[in-house]
Amino acid sequence: MNIGVLALQGGVIEHLKQIEALGHKGIEVKVAEDFEKIDAIILPGGESTTIGKLLRITGLMECLREKIQGGMPVWGTCAGMILLAKEIENQPFNYLGVMDIKVRRNAFGTQIDSFKTKKVIKSVSDKEIELVFIRAPYVLEAGTDVDILCEVNGNIVAARQGNVLATSFHPELTNDLSFMRFFIEEIVHSSLVDNLSIY
Repeated sequence: MNIGVLALQGGVIEHLKQIEALGHKGIEVKVAEDFEKIDAIILPGGESTTIGKLLRITGLMECLREKIQGGMPVWGTCAGMILLAKEIENQPFNYLGVMDIKVRRNAFGTQIDSFKTKKVIKSVSDKEIELVFIRAPYVLEAGTDVDILCEVNGNIVAARQGNVLATSFHPELTNDLSFMRFFIEEIVHSSLVDNLSIY
C-alpha cells in the first residue's frame, strides 16, 4: 500500500522508515496532487500551529479534510492529534476538526517534561509498547463513538474514530513497529476492503 506522510514540517522521515520497514511505500505529501497517489495519510508530530498555518497557505487544509471525511484513513501523532481534533482547549478555532475529541496542548508539560513509559495496548499488541511523550497533548473529552485505546495516568493518549487514529505519543521514535502495523493492517486495509465491497 501507499502510505502518505504530510511533509510540511515535523517528524516525516521517521514515519517513512517505519512504513517501508513493513514493506509498504511511503510517500511525502506536499501538494494536493499527492493525495491521488496514496491510500492513507499520517500527520506527524511537530508544531501544530506551524503545520496548521502551512496547510492554509498551501491550500491543503480543505483537500485533506475532504479526503478524511470521504473515508481516507488518517493517523495523527502528537501535533497531528491537535490538527484532527474538533475542539482545542483555550483556542477559539480548530484545524481539520474531523475527530470528535477535545484536546489540551502541551498537557504533560514542556520539552524538559518529556518522558517514556510502557503499556500494553490490547487492540494493538499483546506485548508492552514503549510510549514516547514530547510536549504531548492528551484528550480531555471524547464523543460516544470514539474508541479509547490507551490512557496514561488517567488521561486519554490514544483513540480511534472510524478511519481516524490519534496518539499523543510518538511510536515512530521507537524500534517497535506495532502501532504502524496496527494502523496499516487494521485501519488502512479494512478501509480498502470496505471500499472494494461497495463496487
